[in-house]
Amino acid sequence: MKDFFKVSTLKEVLSLVDRFQPVGMEKIHIDRALGRITAEKIVPDSDLPAFSRSTMDGYAVKASSTYGASESSPGFLTLAGMVFMGDVPEFKVGPGQAAAISTGGMLPDGTDSVVMIEYTEKIDDSAIEIYKSVAPGEHVIEAGEDFRSGQVAIDMGVRLRPQETGLLAAFGKTMVNVYRKPKIGVISTGDEVVPIEETPGPGKIRDINTYTLGSFVRETGADPVCFGIAPDDRASLSHICGEALEQCDMVLVSGGSSVGIRDYTVEVFSSLPDSQMLTQGVSIRPGKPTILAVSGGTAFWGLPGHAVSAMIVFHTTVKPFIERISGLKPVPKYGIPAELTRNLPSAQGRIDYVRVRINRKDGRYFAEPVLGKSGLLNTMILADGLIEIDRNSEGLEKGATVSVLLIR
Repeated sequence: MKDFFKVSTLKEVLSLVDRFQPVGMEKIHIDRALGRITAEKIVPDSDLPAFSRSTMDGYAVKASSTYGASESSPGFLTLAGMVFMGDVPEFKVGPGQAAAISTGGMLPDGTDSVVMIEYTEKIDDSAIEIYKSVAPGEHVIEAGEDFRSGQVAIDMGVRLRPQETGLLAAFGKTMVNVYRKPKIGVISTGDEVVPIEETPGPGKIRDINTYTLGSFVRETGADPVCFGIAPDDRASLSHICGEALEQCDMVLVSGGSSVGIRDYTVEVFSSLPDSQMLTQGVSIRPGKPTILAVSGGTAFWGLPGHAVSAMIVFHTTVKPFIERISGLKPVPKYGIPAELTRNLPSAQGRIDYVRVRINRKDGRYFAEPVLGKSGLLNTMILADGLIEIDRNSEGLEKGATVSVLLIR
C-alpha cells in the first residue's frame, strides 16, 4: 500500500474532481452573501431598469429635434415641462420641445435622448438654445437595457462579489440560495510536531500546517475544522480521521504520507468505511508523496509534512477539489505573463513548481525565481506566485515568457 513508484500525473489527479459533488445549500440574506456561491440561477421577473432614464443632467428631447444644432447655428426648443426625481412625467414632449431632467430621471413620452446641460443655454422660462445635436439613445439607459425580464442575470455556481449583491438588491431579492460552506478537516501528524504555544525541544517543530492550511481553506471560501496533532500512532490517527469523517466534507492530513516506517496515513485511509485509494503519489515537485482517498463521498488528502510543500500542493492540487464541493462553477485560471530572469533546469517526468517574485520595469513584468532549499518558509514569504515547468521539459531559459499563478 506504500508504493510511491507508480505515481499519477497532475492531470490524472485533477480529472478526479468530478467524482465529488457540491455540498448542500442554504438560503441567506444578501447582507451575508458576499463571497458565497450561488446555488440557483437568478432570473429577474421585470426589466432593469424598469423605465428609460437619463444618465446626465440636461434636457430630454426627441433626437430629430436637435439635428443640425451647433455652436455656430444653435437650435431653439420650447420647454414642455420639468421631470422631478422619483416622479412619472404626466406630460408629453412633442417635436421642437424639450423637458428639463436630472440624472436618473424618467424620460417623458415623446423623447429618446438627452442633451447635456453643458450644451444648452436657457433663454427664459419657456425656451432654450442647444449647441449640439444628439443621436437616439444618447445619454439614456433604455428600459431593460441592463437586464431583461427572464434573462439569467447571475448564473448558478458564481461567487458573489459586491457588484452581484448590488444586483440582487436592484431586483428586490433579499434572500438568495447559496451552497453552504464546506467544512474541511485539518490534521497535523508527527511525534516531532508540538503546539505553537510550546517551545520546541531538540528534534521538535511547531505545528505550522494547521494554521497555513486552515488559512488557505478560509481563503478558498470554506471553513476549516482543526483537529490538532496526531502522534505517529495508527490507532490515534484512525480515531481522529473517524471524527473528521463524521464532521467534515473533506479532510487534509499533513505528514505521514511518505514511505517512512512509522507513516500510517495510507493504512488509515484504506481502513475508513467504504474507502478507496485514488492516488498514492503525484508527479510534481514539491509534493510527490501526496495521496488521495475517498471514504463514501468524502475526500481524504495526505499532504507532505513540510509546510512549504503542503502549501504548494494545496494551491496546485487540493484547491480545485474544494472549489468543486463548494459549488463553484469551473472558470479558467489565468496567470500573469512575465519574462523569466534566469535559466531554470528541471528533470523530465514531473511538473516542477518554482516560487517567483514579480517585478515590473518599463511596463514589463519579470519573474525572478526565489532561490532556496525547498523547505524554507522564507521562499513562500518572498514569493508572489508559482510558475510551472512542464513534465516533458528539461527546463526554461532566461527570457522565456512564463505564466505566474498568484499565491498572494
